[in-house]
Amino acid sequence: MENCSPTQTPEVDREALRLKYLAERDKRLRPEGQQQYLEAEDEFADFYEGDPHLPVQAREPISGELEVAVLGGGFAGLITAHRLQQAGVTDFRIIELGGDFGGVWYWNRYPGIQVDSDSYCYLPLLEETGFMPKEKFSHGDECYEHAQRIGRHFGLYEHALFHTLIRSLEWDAQLERWRITTNRGDTIDAHFVVMCQGPYNRPKLPGIPGIADFDGHIFHTARWDYEYTGGNLHGGLDKLGDKRIAVIGTGSSGVQVIPHLAAGAKHLTVFQRTPSYIFERDNHPTDPEWVKSLEPGWRADRQRNFHNAAFAFYSPGEPDLICDGWTEVARNLAAKLNETNGWTALADPAKFLEFKEIEDYRSMERLRQRIAQTVTDPETAEILKPYYRNMCKRPVFNDDYLPTFNRPNVTLVDVSASKGVERITEKGVVAGGVEYEVDCIILASGFEITTSLDRQYDIEPFTGRDGRSLYEHWGKGFRTLHGMSTHGFPNIYFTGFIQGGVTAATTLMFEQQADHIAYIIAEAKARGLTAVEPTEAAEQEWVSTVRANTVDNSTFVTECTPGYYNSEGEPNGRSFLGDPFWGGFYVLEELLQSWRDAGDLAGLSTKER
Repeated sequence: MENCSPTQTPEVDREALRLKYLAERDKRLRPEGQQQYLEAEDEFADFYEGDPHLPVQAREPISGELEVAVLGGGFAGLITAHRLQQAGVTDFRIIELGGDFGGVWYWNRYPGIQVDSDSYCYLPLLEETGFMPKEKFSHGDECYEHAQRIGRHFGLYEHALFHTLIRSLEWDAQLERWRITTNRGDTIDAHFVVMCQGPYNRPKLPGIPGIADFDGHIFHTARWDYEYTGGNLHGGLDKLGDKRIAVIGTGSSGVQVIPHLAAGAKHLTVFQRTPSYIFERDNHPTDPEWVKSLEPGWRADRQRNFHNAAFAFYSPGEPDLICDGWTEVARNLAAKLNETNGWTALADPAKFLEFKEIEDYRSMERLRQRIAQTVTDPETAEILKPYYRNMCKRPVFNDDYLPTFNRPNVTLVDVSASKGVERITEKGVVAGGVEYEVDCIILASGFEITTSLDRQYDIEPFTGRDGRSLYEHWGKGFRTLHGMSTHGFPNIYFTGFIQGGVTAATTLMFEQQADHIAYIIAEAKARGLTAVEPTEAAEQEWVSTVRANTVDNSTFVTECTPGYYNSEGEPNGRSFLGDPFWGGFYVLEELLQSWRDAGDLAGLSTKER
């Protein structure tokens, strides 16, 4: 809980590493980009819509009018519902595909699941619910339980409509409401809609030839099948003792499940296109004495400190309150500038970025050396070494993953040369011309994050005024006011990575957005407004503002190894951060607060009853 020291890192040949990084990127680039993934629809629909956790209860379709529909019951939806309540808006429903609150934490219950960032910053509404995480990195069941806690604490269960998937969203100009249809036959006319689907919403599948031909068992990590594996999210997979298992994917989910599968299975074969950087997790229980010492507002201070490390820099003398792999580069850079009295580099952005890049290269070399020290087979260790900049892919924290490859029942297959698995047969997986016969294939292939918006939202039609498609309106890039509303689409609001501020604690972004959205909805109700949307001029002004504040990181992005962070290396791909306001998360907070304080709903076109 206290400040920590800089991490010792080795010297590097930066130019040699840069060339190595580019060569490794080129090995993995695929011309089809995001299209290499299959949608979880039609014959693959159960990978998304099926619920292995709770049975779907039969119910009659519902119809009628509603003030606010909150689409999604994860943390974004729960925060939004809480802020609506605070603003005096009580006629709302939270419509959720899962059987309970939790979102990503409801669906993802694979063995080993934990948060990969500081729980004290990530888990929302801690002070409001009186809850403190048990550890720095909470396990998945604690996150799910906290979602349920929020639901109970604020009486949100009575507003919930579970096991319900949105099929279409259409603005009805006559009613001045959104017509919502669902997979349960519901027809709901909502005055306002808030999109809270979250970034890790819809599983995607690797487009491997023959994926439908496999005769064994197959499932995605986001729909874990404990009936098949035994055990629970803490491990103990006791039904796999005679099973040969394949895992395709070594991102965050793959890294967390692989140690547990190796411990339970007869044999485990891991197919890896791109290795992840594996930081030490070094998890520890929450210190009760530290908790007693906390003053109101402690969490906001911690979140700002985390933000400074990830998106800005530590100021001279500023402590690192987070003290893990996310903040290592910033922590080491601050220490180096202290040692050399080099803080004048802040006045020269190019020089500052050069210093930061050096610390990045050194920290990543430290992690590669850690692999060589942990994995006993040199060839396997070399395959596990990542070669790309920090934050090209999501960092992963795990203390059991690397030692797993010292087990005799684990085989690592490098598929970078063929840019992925070649094909799947009735009996198994083919890579490098070799067929690996297995009983079960587990897909750790991630989510629809930077694929096209129609795939991510999975809503069709999604039309606003005059029947215009949202996908068409945003076809050449996001167009919003403040990242939350868009011209031609009255009374609908968006959360997530679009054109707003970004910060290291994702749920804080949801809080900022929910504060603003709840204010607008409450004001619209109080003023008797039937339709509220940005003017075309206000939308264009915000687009110009966002672009004027854009940080030119195009070189960084294009030189990254392909993954969802950079839209699989597509030349004009969508960043997982959207098209953010790089002027600063806290600058945006002040801007939004000033906008609300003015009280004139500037930039919004309004229509009264």
